[in-house]
Formats: sequence, structure tokens, C-alpha cells
Amino acid sequence: MKENINRIKEAQKVTIVGFIVNLILCIGKITAGIVGRSAAMLADGIHSLSDFVTDVIVIVFIRLSGKASDDRHAYGHGKYETFATLLISVALFIVGAGIVYDSLSKIIKGLKGEILPEPGIIALWAAIISIIAKEILFRYTKRVGEKIESQAVIANGWHHRSDAFSSIGTALGISGAIFLGEKWRILDPIAGFVVSIFILKVAYDLAKPSYDELLESALPEKTCNVIKEIIESDPKVRDFHKLRTRKIGTYIAVDVHVMLDNDLSFESAHEITRILEKRLKNRFGANMHINIHAEPFYDRRNMPCNKDLFKKN
Repeated sequence: MKENINRIKEAQKVTIVGFIVNLILCIGKITAGIVGRSAAMLADGIHSLSDFVTDVIVIVFIRLSGKASDDRHAYGHGKYETFATLLISVALFIVGAGIVYDSLSKIIKGLKGEILPEPGIIALWAAIISIIAKEILFRYTKRVGEKIESQAVIANGWHHRSDAFSSIGTALGISGAIFLGEKWRILDPIAGFVVSIFILKVAYDLAKPSYDELLESALPEKTCNVIKEIIESDPKVRDFHKLRTRKIGTYIAVDVHVMLDNDLSFESAHEITRILEKRLKNRFGANMHINIHAEPFYDRRNMPCNKDLFKKN
């Protein structure tokens, strides 16, 4: 319980830091966009507003996911965090798609000969400061997320980097517009388009595992093989079947039927399953959910019609 409380505090701390930095950057970029007559910087500032939404989502959902199990949620509230990660990935996708649309529109206008407006130097400085601040924030948030094993915090870190990518595109476009002349102002939308592809890729990478978890998909094959090896390592386990695995937030859940010799006492069978549970928790964490059902062993060779019943999966 204490470990879980510390985890929640760490997640809230890093998210609040991000929230404050985003607030300062958002105000600064929007101001620089208006004063510097830069449509790109103004759009970048508005893009930063999306970080406020994700910060609030993480603060709220991390607290919810840390709640203890209750009568209605026997497996805890870990999927609140999974849902938060999915929401963040959707936000990233929307931002990326918006940048794609805006960039393509400007590219088309530039190719048609339309002159794009020249931004002021204050907009360039705002972009550079944003890039540095957001990259530092990304590294800090991602490090904390990996430390506490929180996909939602890691996802929020990647959202910080998406803002840095956006500012890179903005900085390149503003630099080209200021120093290279009118015909080079098309660099802004071109860079924005390239950056948006990376944002969409990150959105997909974050959404896929969250989507699989919400649909109760099995754990990766590599993890399942480790679980099987632990079960098979006990010489008293003659066989096993009906292995079911899934992920619940940062924890994993395992259900399995193990087959033991018919002449074992109830106490002996219980002790074997207890040892198996201990070994699995030593490998995957004390908060792992495990359900081991003991059954008498039957020789498959004498039960050809039921061989599928004992198929390992």
C-alpha cells in the first residue's frame, strides 16, 4: 500500500510540474504569436493548450487507478490508467491530424504563389525556448514514468515531446521566413507536415497496447513463456492447461489449471499452488493477480477424445 501511495505521489508531482511549465509556455507562445505576427507560433501556442487536457487527465486518472480493491472492483482500478493512456493517444492523433491538414493547406497555397506572412524575431525565440523546455520536460516525465511503471505518465511525456516537435517545425519555418526570404516561407508547412507524421506514429504506439489491454488481450508471448517455464519448473506439476493472461493497469493477471498426482492430499496440493504463486509474484511483482486451480492428473494417451481439453494456451 505504501509503495502504491508513493507511486501516486510521484505521478502527481511530475504531472503538476508539466502543468505549470505548459501554462507558462502557452501564455508565452500565444503572446509571441500575436506580437510577432506569426500564425505558426500562434498555432503552436494553441497546440500547447492540448497539454493542459492531458495533464488534467493524468492527475485525475492516476488517483483513481491507485484506489484499493473494493466489492465492485475486485481486481482494483488499474484500467483507469489504461483508459487515460488511450485518451492521451487520441489527443495526440487529433493534434497530429490537425497539423497535417494545416501544413498541407499552407503548402498548396505556397505552391500557387501565395506569399505567406513574415513573422517577427520574438516568435523565433519563443520557439527555441519552447523546444528546450519541452525536451527537458519530456525526459524528466518519461524517466519518472518508467521508474513508477506508469504508461499514462510515459504517454504524457511523449505528448510533451510532440509539442517540442511542433516547435521545431515552427522554428524552422520562422527561420526560413526571416533569413531566407519570401520563397522559403514554405519551409514552415513542410516541416510541420514531417513532424505531424512522427506525432501520429507516437499516437499509434501508445494506443495499441492500451486498446489491447481494454479488450483483455493476452500478455506478449515472451511473458507467457516465462510464466509457463515457472509452472513447468515444479517437478510436482505433471501438466497444466487453460492458461489465461491479461494486464490490469501496471499489474498482470494469470489464471491456470495445474494437474497434480491423484494421490496427493488436499494440504499438499494447496502447498504446491502456494509455492507456484510465490514464484510468480517474485518474478512479476507482489500485486500480481493469480488464480491457480489444482486438478488430478490424467494420462492424455488414455483420453484421445479429450486431448483438446488439456491443450496449453
